[in-house]
Amino acid sequence: MKIYTKTGDNGETSLFGGQRVPKSHARIDAYGTVDELNSLIGIVRTAEPASEIEVILERLQNELFLLGSDLATPGDINNRIDRVSGIHIRQLESDIDRLVDFLEPLTAFILPGGSRGAAHLHFARTVCRRAERICISCRNSESISDEAIIYLNRLSDLLFVMARFQNRSQEIADIPWKPRKKDK
Repeated sequence: MKIYTKTGDNGETSLFGGQRVPKSHARIDAYGTVDELNSLIGIVRTAEPASEIEVILERLQNELFLLGSDLATPGDINNRIDRVSGIHIRQLESDIDRLVDFLEPLTAFILPGGSRGAAHLHFARTVCRRAERICISCRNSESISDEAIIYLNRLSDLLFVMARFQNRSQEIADIPWKPRKKDK
């Protein structure tokens, strides 16, 4: 199989189903950002995450491929591929609930950071939020499922909790935000 096809040399690409669209198309931006998130999770996995997190991260990478194919497929072709569903969303919620049980309750906003792994997870969370915003914007002109958007929303919450869990597993405190006091 050749890596290059030359079919995108004029700035177009194909969606699943064969429709040709500009590479600047909102749907391409959506699944491209999900692909970026998946790559970033690959970087997180090189930062020696806690074993409880590593298992989840591997599953998430596979689910993000599913989400990417979902976003690359117009809604009128929905019977040809698997799509993100409520099952995936409930699993994210279960992961969040399980990991939160090990964490101290939040009493302040926290800054991204702490351990290297936690910092990468916070970065992944911000890319996930961007993917969610792009999908919401894309939904104005494209058929993007509610489940895809809900999935990204829950995933960003999970990435936040995983960052806190990673810091806890390395006995590194979260960094509280210290708002500057107003001058009187």
